[in-house]
Amino acid sequence: MPQNAYDTNRSYGPGWECLHGFRRTDEAACVTVEVPEGGFLDSSGEGWRCLRGYIKVDDICQEIVLPANAYLADASYGSTWTCERGFEATGDLCAAIAVPANAYLNESRYGQPWTCERGFFERDGLCEVVAVPANAYFDDATYGTGWKCERGYEASSETCELIDVPENAHLDRSGNRWECDRNFQKSKGLCVLNN
Repeated sequence: MPQNAYDTNRSYGPGWECLHGFRRTDEAACVTVEVPEGGFLDSSGEGWRCLRGYIKVDDICQEIVLPANAYLADASYGSTWTCERGFEATGDLCAAIAVPANAYLNESRYGQPWTCERGFFERDGLCEVVAVPANAYFDDATYGTGWKCERGYEASSETCELIDVPENAHLDRSGNRWECDRNFQKSKGLCVLNN
């Protein structure tokens, strides 16, 4: 049995194992596990890992250099640091996110890091106010003009025009169009009896 080993009392294998903090190099020797500065002996006792704030580079633990406005990340892959809220990674730096007027930072990890406030929409990197015309109300859908016409009005360019409901017709479910009553059909903007 080599030095720094113990008897396993097993009939298979070599019959011995290396002590904690030693590793087998060949069939007859146990050598000390060399732990570099910034590292620690792992739980198996046969290898080492780097402390938090260090990264393994070949046979050493190299200290992680944090850029300004960053903190250490607990990631098993990818970057070893993450930028603080309000900053984004630009190469090896954390640059301040330019948030336009009438916007706020969002929690998105992908895409645009800011969102326009209610009543504003994004255009060319700015947040422009939604101009709600008369007889309309603000609509915060992520598409469209940012406003919808009230019931009984229909959109016409940038305004809401009163719907002229012909005889034998009524407003449909949306309230922004009309349809003919039962037994009537649409013909040239009117509702005529369906024969």
